[in-house]
Amino acid sequence: MAIPNYTNLNLKIPGPSRIITIGTSFQRAYECEVECCDHAAAIVAFEELTTIKKEVAKEAPNPKKSTRSFEPAEGSKEVLIDPDSPDDKVVRIGTMLSSK
Repeated sequence: MAIPNYTNLNLKIPGPSRIITIGTSFQRAYECEVECCDHAAAIVAFEELTTIKKEVAKEAPNPKKSTRSFEPAEGSKEVLIDPDSPDDKVVRIGTMLSSK
């Protein structure tokens, strides 16, 4: 049966012939405490990230699904950009615009 002494940072364990005392320094105890806090913070951050990933995955649109529902606005017409070009590229312009 071990008996910890937190004030002096000692651990006393009964041995075969006498008591075995294991000690450490306050600096080492502080380093262990900081390491434990960093580890706990990493675990919490990982769990939060996992939750956020699940929420984003539910909200993200499917990139493979196409919604080709675009319809040109009323009052527009197609005009050739360059009538002499063989590309037949067109632009849509509004017919309800003022002449200014």
